[in-house]
Amino acid sequence: MTTAVDLFAGAGGFTLAAESAGVRVLWAANHWPAAVEVHASNHAGVEHACQDLHQTRWETVPAHDLLLASPCCQGHSRARGKERPCSDVSRSTAWAVVSCVEYHRPRAVIVENVPEFLSWVLFPAWSAAMNALGYSLAPHVIDAADCGVPQHRERLFIVATRSASPLDLVRPSLEHQPVAGILDFDAGHWSLVETPRRSPATLRRVAAGRARFGVRFVMPYYGSGSGLTGRALTRPLGTVTTRDRWALVDGDRMRMLRVDEYRAAMAFPTSYHLPATRHEAIHMLGNAVSPPHAAWVIRRLLEAV
Repeated sequence: MTTAVDLFAGAGGFTLAAESAGVRVLWAANHWPAAVEVHASNHAGVEHACQDLHQTRWETVPAHDLLLASPCCQGHSRARGKERPCSDVSRSTAWAVVSCVEYHRPRAVIVENVPEFLSWVLFPAWSAAMNALGYSLAPHVIDAADCGVPQHRERLFIVATRSASPLDLVRPSLEHQPVAGILDFDAGHWSLVETPRRSPATLRRVAAGRARFGVRFVMPYYGSGSGLTGRALTRPLGTVTTRDRWALVDGDRMRMLRVDEYRAAMAFPTSYHLPATRHEAIHMLGNAVSPPHAAWVIRRLLEAV
């Protein structure tokens, strides 16, 4: 199994993972022009398409051994709060995988999404469609931290193979990497914790974090997560999302994490090109597949087939 295509390629985490496992990615597509531009700038040898994958003419896509796909997860994620109606267009992107598989019949497929994808009301129908095409599905929920990524990031990887039985892969168990290893206390734009504009909720989080961890820790600046106290620097970071939400506290000063720190938390190479604007870079990283996370799955698959 030596060639692959990458659907919903985003920033290119799946492509990086495949390349590190010795797989040649032939073609990658995404509907967001900025993501396609970033992917192309980092993977010049890959053919790119910027399009709605529902409209793809699959005969124009190269034949391949392995299909990699990360359909839109926002319609399934708990981060969205109350579930949207099942007609939400973002959920329907998963059907593009079925369309591609129907035409190309690759030897294997890996679909990455949030674990809630398994609870989608149409997942049984989607699964049945894949079964009808001759694929056995093996869902694996894996934490990126168990793959050596300095971030707790539970993601679903559905491994689909043309075999009589689902392919159950051995789970990773690498040592967890602390977030301290990706932080630079001499860089970034710091401000005093105690300022008139700081919200009471933020100050309560800081106070609780100080009581539990001392003077240095990370915490969610916006929204929930890690309770009200943040987390120690000896642990991996909490999940990186499309929102710029993680702050670093150091004594009486604090700042938001830098883009290069988010990139390191996702385990992308330091040389990996990202958008120039902070908002776009963080949004792209929050949507991305962490390369070592996916590479673990790809390597185990290659060993098993």
